[in-house]
Amino acid sequence: MNVFRGKVALLGLLIFMLIFTAACSSDQTKGDPKDDGKKAENLEPIKIGVLASTTGALESYGKQTLRGFELGLEYATEGTMEVEGRKIEFFVEDTETKPEVAVQKATKLLEEDKVDFLVGSSSSADTLAVLPLAEEYQKIMIVEPAAADSITGSEFNKYIFRSARNSSQDAVAGAAAIAKKGVKIATLAPDYSFGRDGVAAFTEAAKKLGAEIVLEEYADPAATDFTSNIQKIIEAKPDYLFVVWAGANSPWGQISDMKLQDKGIKISTGAPDIAALATMEPLVGMEGFTVYYHDLPKNEINDWLVAEHKKKFNGEVPDLFTPGGMSAAISIVEALKKTKGDADGDKLIEVMEGMSFETPKGKMTYRPEDHQALQALYAIRLEKKEGVAYPIPVLIRELTPEETTPPVRN
Repeated sequence: MNVFRGKVALLGLLIFMLIFTAACSSDQTKGDPKDDGKKAENLEPIKIGVLASTTGALESYGKQTLRGFELGLEYATEGTMEVEGRKIEFFVEDTETKPEVAVQKATKLLEEDKVDFLVGSSSSADTLAVLPLAEEYQKIMIVEPAAADSITGSEFNKYIFRSARNSSQDAVAGAAAIAKKGVKIATLAPDYSFGRDGVAAFTEAAKKLGAEIVLEEYADPAATDFTSNIQKIIEAKPDYLFVVWAGANSPWGQISDMKLQDKGIKISTGAPDIAALATMEPLVGMEGFTVYYHDLPKNEINDWLVAEHKKKFNGEVPDLFTPGGMSAAISIVEALKKTKGDADGDKLIEVMEGMSFETPKGKMTYRPEDHQALQALYAIRLEKKEGVAYPIPVLIRELTPEETTPPVRN
């Protein structure tokens, strides 16, 4: 009998030990994040690769975009630099405004830095070269500030979203300022995708309003002498010259020197960044449009941007493409909030198509059909202001997102 009781006791002890061991093992598994793949993944930082021209002709655009992007992350995360428990890191690469370099840098960001998003670029040509990589790696690319229509048109893929305005939006605004029945218009633009897309879109919008396009003149994007181009424009005898240009090598000085306005040719264009505005003294009184000038939008986000930009950058005001960088950052954070921090490209597409978000320019919406952000632009007149060293864009009226909605071209 004692032997039997001893065996029962031993068996009971063994069962207890097995249950205890299993319980401990279960607790350890629950407490170990390495065994919970999803939890561990969510603790990884969100990585964003920003492509920008930080050298070369579009250096100022890259600088503006980067400043805005950093401030946008700060604003959207309320200073935490994290979303849904995941820290946000961003990496900057200089494309040198060369498409082949842009592809190299984007590949490096995707393969070595393992970024979850791409943002950029300052140049439409650089951006067009990179678009296929976003599709290949199934990563969302936010296009800012490149404007060529083909980015969300003929070269579009579903991983591309553009917070920047496109050439057609510029064109609708530009045409509204000058085009009407019987008006003769010549155009001048750089000979690459940004310029050609811009002129095509402007021509379409202007003809709908009854204007006649008498000349499309294209110049070398790196040109510093526009004499022959301007002479052809003079010979065409237009009522207006509409200029599409980007970069430091602007034609404004020679347009003034060759006295187009004295010859009865009025100039119209999109008001550029502050550095280029300083060269537009001869165009005071010109009516056109602008993407942004810091005192045009009246909303709390723009007030925050202006105040924080001055604080952080020695009193400087945000420039033409600063709010675009900020808008791109805000849209990324808002999308990640909707996916609960999941950076999977296809899941992000689901929440970003049709997504509206508040920006320094008011509400933007990613149109589901082509992922182009619908947004406000501004009809303006260039005027002199006491104490300001350059002509400033003065608001005629805000052009609503409904008014500047571009055609779907994809």
